[in-house]
Amino acid sequence: MTAPLLDRLTALADPIRCRLLLAVEREELAVNELRAVLQLPQSTVSRHLRVLLDEGWVKSRADKTTNWYRMATRDLDIGSRRLWQVVREQVAETPGAQRDAARVKSVLAGRRIRTQEFFATDAGRWDRVRAELFGAGTERLALGGLLDPGWTVGDLGSGTGPLAALLAPLTTRVIAVDESPAMLAAARERTRHFPNVECRQGALEALPIDDETLDLAMIVLVLHHLPEPARAVEEASRALRPAGRLVLVDMMPHERSEYRDEMGHQWLGFDQETVLAWCRAAGLGRVWYRPLPPQPETKGPLLFVAAAEKLH
Repeated sequence: MTAPLLDRLTALADPIRCRLLLAVEREELAVNELRAVLQLPQSTVSRHLRVLLDEGWVKSRADKTTNWYRMATRDLDIGSRRLWQVVREQVAETPGAQRDAARVKSVLAGRRIRTQEFFATDAGRWDRVRAELFGAGTERLALGGLLDPGWTVGDLGSGTGPLAALLAPLTTRVIAVDESPAMLAAARERTRHFPNVECRQGALEALPIDDETLDLAMIVLVLHHLPEPARAVEEASRALRPAGRLVLVDMMPHERSEYRDEMGHQWLGFDQETVLAWCRAAGLGRVWYRPLPPQPETKGPLLFVAAAEKLH
């Protein structure tokens, strides 16, 4: 045990290496940033970083052409941590270390300024840039963090399976149900790479799902097509486990009567009182209904989201 500690002590024998450790103790910095902080040639900074790396005092992370360094605090043994505390108390009070600390603040401020300059220059096209980099609607993916990874989720009225494909990587099991063979064939094709997705043909008013199977049931933009939407809510409740949740997304009341002929809509939206009454009659509680904000450039009626919990 003595020899490794003495080796670590040797690494701290140089004041430059101690100043480097102070700089990267709380912030991850690149070589060029450390050069600016310590006001030393890059070759000198790199040489001392190599010693600290070899002795396990710092960790390195490569990001394309840049290497980032940070103190390996969590990987140090108790003796090394105590040793660093003693050395730190001495080095941190030196004029050189205090100047380094001020320059670290300046480096971090420069980073923030560059970020702000980017957004000031590109704020008008940031939505497009983000969509190009990460895909449209990426911010909605954060809601996946609300899903328990052990859940079984029902995508009821799955259509061609976009929701099932979105849910599959986030949950243990997805059961996609649709009455249309053509829609279900498209859903199977879309989710073919997800072995945890089951596609079943059936009506929402008579779900091909056993009692108390689902942790979450989702019916998205489907109820307005059904002759008996209240029956679909009852069936979803039956398939839910106790404390399972039902989520509904559909249209708020509207006057687009042409949708009946053009798209086979049987209902021109649903108001809050109707949806809450269906849920309560199905044995669901903690029911709420909220209008969704309109999406830019969309032409359809306003949507709502409603949720309820199976009481027992």
